Amino acid sequence: MRRQPKTLAMCVIGGLLSVSVGCMNGGGPFLGFAAYPIPVSPMLQQKAEDKAWEHERYERVPILGPVTSGGPPVALDPPSDDEVIRVFHRSHPVHGGVPFLHEVNHDNVRIVTDLIADYVDPPRVYPLIGPAQLHHAQYKCTVYFTETKRVGWPVPHTIKDEDGQEVVYIDHNHLHMVGNVDTGANANF
Repeated sequence: MRRQPKTLAMCVIGGLLSVSVGCMNGGGPFLGFAAYPIPVSPMLQQKAEDKAWEHERYERVPILGPVTSGGPPVALDPPSDDEVIRVFHRSHPVHGGVPFLHEVNHDNVRIVTDLIADYVDPPRVYPLIGPAQLHHAQYKCTVYFTETKRVGWPVPHTIKDEDGQEVVYIDHNHLHMVGNVDTGANANF
């Protein structure tokens, strides 16, 4: 008989504790208006993702090992189609984009990449890197496309340019270490 009041009391205490813990009153910090979700435009989210993608993939300069003797240094990979299209859209932005009012489309895109220059500068000391040589690789990328403009107001019409062409220049520069390179891999701490 004495066990029932203890069990009932434990259930009541457990229920009160479960209500006061978590997101309810008394649990966690009070954030005020910051506790409510704020909607973010998909356009702003896409811009932030594109900026992070370009920084991660295309805005860093790699530091490679020394140039081997006996042969000319060869440039890294040519620019990818993704990189060319991103640079193309920066230099040739698509205005409009309002459905049924003004739309611009690029179709039948073809990219031709040509190596213009590939040379290595003499060694010099770079801060935080040490002695290194800068390897220049410059590419000329020609983008062929069909541009279709659809205007819906005041007079609906479509303009189609089948011979669209734009030239984009992309530099791929990277560094080569010079001399007896100590990467720190064998360092004893």
